[in-house]
Amino acid sequence: MRIYHNKLQGFLDQPLKPVWLVFGDEPWQKNDSLARIKTAAEQQGYSETVRFSVDDKFDWQLLLQEYQALSLFSSLRIFEIELTTTKIGDLGSKAILALLEQLHNDVILLFHGPKLETATSNKKWFKSLDQQGIYLPLYELDAKGLPMWIQQQARGLNLKLSREVTQLLIELFEGNLPALSQELEKLVILFGQQTITLEAAEQLLVKQAKFNPFQIIDAMLLGQCNKCMTMLDQQQQQGVAAGQIIWFFHKEINQLLAMTEALQQGENINALFKQYRIWDKRKPLYQQALNNIPLANLKLACARVAQLDLLSKTSSDFNPFILLADICVTLYHGQTMKNFSLDYENL
Repeated sequence: MRIYHNKLQGFLDQPLKPVWLVFGDEPWQKNDSLARIKTAAEQQGYSETVRFSVDDKFDWQLLLQEYQALSLFSSLRIFEIELTTTKIGDLGSKAILALLEQLHNDVILLFHGPKLETATSNKKWFKSLDQQGIYLPLYELDAKGLPMWIQQQARGLNLKLSREVTQLLIELFEGNLPALSQELEKLVILFGQQTITLEAAEQLLVKQAKFNPFQIIDAMLLGQCNKCMTMLDQQQQQGVAAGQIIWFFHKEINQLLAMTEALQQGENINALFKQYRIWDKRKPLYQQALNNIPLANLKLACARVAQLDLLSKTSSDFNPFILLADICVTLYHGQTMKNFSLDYENL
């Protein structure tokens, strides 16, 4: 059964399923899920935990032998099985299927690992595990999902946040859920059950949001130029190589240009999404960009990305992050930006 992190507690308040599957790359949700599952199991009498770390050299017979052995310390045990790789091969698949044939209520199987590819979740071994228990796929929380998450955490901590403070937390900590969780706990210590005002929060909060190039591209596609600049500034402060981000800009803007030209020639948008392998989750972002960025602006932005790439490789006199911000603005305000040269030293 597939559930999501915000529904987990309801299933922990019941007699526990024999199999739990926790997979994803968001660290806070993963650590929280594992801790809560193990705590609930301990409260129901599963007092011993046996841990396995599975890599490509793991001996699956060890797991089967341990499962069949009687515990000297507890009749109820948790088998925590970390899959450092989800490509477990034929031996791993057969071992898991053999394990499920012996399944009993004295042991809870807790599998966890990185984000699953669709092909892996369709494997027989994984489907068989899923049928016997609970599967939690964990995803990064975006700006749309964060408000609800913050309010849920605040209720659990008896913390009173105004809407403005919630928005400030999102702006500062989007992409860094562990830091956001720690900040909420800090606010509890400092304010207790007092309502926290925006002015008080601004004096205390430290900007610890961590972004990556994919999030910058998403903001760019949505036309959120101010957000792009905030993210670019943070990447610069973290010492991220500008060349990495320039590559992302070059790829995405050239792709948008090709898609826009194809649409103007009568191509079907869904056919283009398939051709360029645009995931369903990202289709609204591209639709927004294709509807709002003129062809002329895309051509200008492409030229400026090429110029920026050259400048970044031949001169140290320019701040490439400022020029990347220029390109974000160019996509939506090309008529204004075309009057400003990126090579401002030679004006």
